[in-house]
Amino acid sequence: VQLQASGGGLVQPGGSLTLSCEASGRTFSSYVMGWFRQAPGKEREFVAAITGIGGRIYYGDRVKGRFTISRDNALNKVYLLMNSLKPEDTAVYYCARRRNKGVPVIYQPEEADFGSWGQGTLVTVSS
Repeated sequence: VQLQASGGGLVQPGGSLTLSCEASGRTFSSYVMGWFRQAPGKEREFVAAITGIGGRIYYGDRVKGRFTISRDNALNKVYLLMNSLKPEDTAVYYCARRRNKGVPVIYQPEEADFGSWGQGTLVTVSS
């Protein structure tokens, strides 16, 4: 699978931005999709994930209540709407696909669970 993320850019604190990620292939709806981010000098961090048909959604603690993940399986796309952006949200944002189809009943997204990654899109929050 190939994942192509887009939508990054420079935004002022308090602003909003929407990231998009388009996946190749015909089994998009079978996989959990996620967003991760990596700030300069820091480890990659989980941001959000969504199951194949969108029935379950997960957020990292630092973005809960501000970010919204969604997907359009007809377009093979996953989105990340980011509101109330803060300077500490500055990072390269990556979309990723879970290694295996489906999702366990008890599930907590972790980086190691995702096997396909996009190239990343830079989000800079600064005045």
